[in-house]
Amino acid sequence: MRPRKSLLLHWKSGPRLSEHTSDDESGEGQRPGLPRSVKLLGIEKPLVLAPMASVSGGALAAAVSAAGGLGLIGAGYGDPDWMREQFRLAGGARVGVGFITWSLARRPELLELALANKPAAVMLSFGDPHPFAEKIRRAGAKLILQVQDIETTRQAVEVRPDVLVAQGTEAGGHGGDRSLFTLLQAVQTLNTAVPLLAAGGIVDRRGFDAARALGADGVLVGTRLLASEESLAAPQAKKRIVAANGDATLRTTVFDVVRGFDWPAKFTARTLRNRFSDAWHGRESDLKEHLHQEREKYAAATERKDFDTAVIFAGEAVDLIDSVLPARDIVRRICG
Repeated sequence: MRPRKSLLLHWKSGPRLSEHTSDDESGEGQRPGLPRSVKLLGIEKPLVLAPMASVSGGALAAAVSAAGGLGLIGAGYGDPDWMREQFRLAGGARVGVGFITWSLARRPELLELALANKPAAVMLSFGDPHPFAEKIRRAGAKLILQVQDIETTRQAVEVRPDVLVAQGTEAGGHGGDRSLFTLLQAVQTLNTAVPLLAAGGIVDRRGFDAARALGADGVLVGTRLLASEESLAAPQAKKRIVAANGDATLRTTVFDVVRGFDWPAKFTARTLRNRFSDAWHGRESDLKEHLHQEREKYAAATERKDFDTAVIFAGEAVDLIDSVLPARDIVRRICG
């Protein structure tokens, strides 16, 4: 059995927590016994920004990279002009990009656009990576594949990724049904040679230490960095994240239905509950029957940033987010 590579590059971390740590405690220090010499992603701290569509822009990606992690621009469903602008706003920082794989398959030219900007890494999630893996490798970018269950893990391993991400159902946005606690260990068992990141419910040092204890080489962080100063999320959305608790999230498809996104059935989205989800969750067939008028109302609500109707993707760990902070502070407080 080959030893697992490490994402770490001369990284110093703090001690394990023996008691609860609030969102504003850093947990800095040094934990012995971590490998430090292997350079894979070229990062100092084992934290990667989740490529959240319309949230993880160039400024946020650059800020995470400047803090020692790796920032990924969220290409989402693929707006070429938006992508070009976000790479420009990254200001030459060493960043990567992430795609929704099934959507990229409909517009493969977007990968060419991204690779022309020489990303450090390309992350693919939610679909078959086979058509894109070799092109990404030939361009010199690291290939990161996110998985949600055993089926997607086996598919990912076939294309020899540089990094795997085990995404638990606790995560905000689209994902599967399996909890991170068991999924992380299952993915590790299937492939011990590929570095593994944990995603879902990690917003502070406790979550980071728990992921490391279960065998993760690092973490992929979304919701906590959504509530950062540099994220593209609306201020009203950030305010709701800070005020929310984990009981106020649910996995649903109603926001995909009203927005016209044809997601594969196995992937639902974790969002903050609001009046729209209260009205239509569990009544998706009725929503489809009234789609024309509901879509118009939804678009208008999105334009005026009315989050009683418009979606906010968020994970269960919103309980632990109590402030909007600079990305550098969030990175430091998660992993030192």
